[in-house]
Amino acid sequence: MGRYVARRLGQMVIVLIGATMVLFACLFVLPGDPVGSIAGSDKARDPAVVAELKARYGLDKSLPEQYVNYVSKVATGDLGEDFIQRREVSEILGPKLANTAKLALLAITLVTVFGMGVGIIAALYRYSILDMATTFFTTMAVGFPTFVIGMLLMKWFAVELQWFPQLGGDKLEGMVLPAVTLAITDIAFVARLTRGTMLEVLRADYVKTAVAKGLPRRRVLFKHVLRNSSIPVVTYLGISFGALLGGALITEAIFNWDGVGLALVQAIQQQNNPIVIGVVTYSVAIFVVLSLIVDLLYAALDPRIRLS
Repeated sequence: MGRYVARRLGQMVIVLIGATMVLFACLFVLPGDPVGSIAGSDKARDPAVVAELKARYGLDKSLPEQYVNYVSKVATGDLGEDFIQRREVSEILGPKLANTAKLALLAITLVTVFGMGVGIIAALYRYSILDMATTFFTTMAVGFPTFVIGMLLMKWFAVELQWFPQLGGDKLEGMVLPAVTLAITDIAFVARLTRGTMLEVLRADYVKTAVAKGLPRRRVLFKHVLRNSSIPVVTYLGISFGALLGGALITEAIFNWDGVGLALVQAIQQQNNPIVIGVVTYSVAIFVVLSLIVDLLYAALDPRIRLS
């Protein structure tokens, strides 16, 4: 186990280097002048100001030199200095990461509870009216874009009924609409995935044998069926949680939620490269760590899987 985790952590470093390298190359070839966004259009015409700013932020160096400098700083926990506010990137992103994490935790909790719950009920009562209703509504939910769901929820529950605030806040009621917006599509996916995998496991020979031996229905369901059908669901939940932690750009923009996604949108508009690179580095690290956790959960859910 220890050797496996160490190897995966080594792979994480390689993935981080590759992702940031690609991002650096993309930012280098994109049109625009970051110096102009730092100094303003008037000062950007002054050669002395341009030279000073380029030297301060290392923009006068070649792309490989800029990348090596960035990696060496990241290794010490330094993500650089923000172009606009002239503050440390880690200081700016810290509160935004916390806001995104709170929203992601609430959303993934809703996805796990309602998605798996609906999928289990639909599988146990397959071909019933409940099952057909579940299939219909999950298909509808998957087909709706996230921004449409967010606007509809805001219109109905914030503007007309006034049950929740229109814009997100620190309190729980301010998180409900953004979290539900993020969760609805994933709830539909998880419900359909849970139903499909459970129906497949219910037809397996070992389940029929367990029932024939007289094991209680609840024990068969939870120990054999649900546990063995959870692996694809755990995979999807891990990917979904990673995407949520990486920042939900559209949802955070709709509800003006001060998270990583909104910060990334604003940084791209302002050509604020340190924030963009910092957010992407964080997002890639989250995905790799969650991928490792999911792999470890595989072995816990299914003893036939061995980490090698």
